[in-house]
Amino acid sequence: MGKKKSKVESTSESVPTKKEEVVDVDDDDEEEEEEMVYLQVDTGDIIKLKQILDETVASTFLEENYLEGVDSDTRGKNIGLSEEHMWNNIKLVIMTVACAFAMVAQFAPLPFPESRPVLGGCCAIYFALSGCLQLITTFLDKDCILVTNVMKKEQTTETGRKKNPHLLTHGLRIRTSLPRFSEFYTVQIEFQGLEDSPHVTNTWSVGKFFDVEGMFDEYGLEDEVEQLYRRFAAGKFDTADKPENDKAQKSGQKVKLT
Repeated sequence: MGKKKSKVESTSESVPTKKEEVVDVDDDDEEEEEEMVYLQVDTGDIIKLKQILDETVASTFLEENYLEGVDSDTRGKNIGLSEEHMWNNIKLVIMTVACAFAMVAQFAPLPFPESRPVLGGCCAIYFALSGCLQLITTFLDKDCILVTNVMKKEQTTETGRKKNPHLLTHGLRIRTSLPRFSEFYTVQIEFQGLEDSPHVTNTWSVGKFFDVEGMFDEYGLEDEVEQLYRRFAAGKFDTADKPENDKAQKSGQKVKLT
């Protein structure tokens, strides 16, 4: 009888220990859920790599982010501008019209011999409109990934308006470059529609934002882009120095956009 009693006591004492272990496991799960999740990218795919970098740069200028663990009124690292969609809308209209002519050529209820003029005209218009779209992309968009609307007065500071008055008259044009077989990613900020616009440029090695497994430090890039924008808003523009650019271009190092 005494042995049975001792067994019961020992089991009853061991139960809380098991419960404590379960609680510890749950706490570990909660800590794991709070860990930051990084995006993994194949760094050998240069097109995908630049796409991820461009999307992050654009989101830094546009998205309203908030810091975790603080009041909702505290803004995170973002600039909070609005995107200008004029040229995007023009391109959409051009391709919509082109697709309409393609549908007429495909589904027009005309027998084949008599439909040759219609087919020829529709095909000619389709290729002409596609050519216009390609010209816009090549000569107007170029390396531009984002154009913003003109800032509102409350989005600037009085000091910034004095040093950089164009902030209230012109939107921003964001340009990026990642040359083929190069590890250096360049971001340039300038004014949209302003001839000989002042600009700021910075170049980073993509290895600064990706580890050996391709994990992407999105917040690190956002922080660097925001610092570049603060320099632009403060009127601390870059000076043109083409000889240094040519030298850097030949050596495969940092290249400024022109």
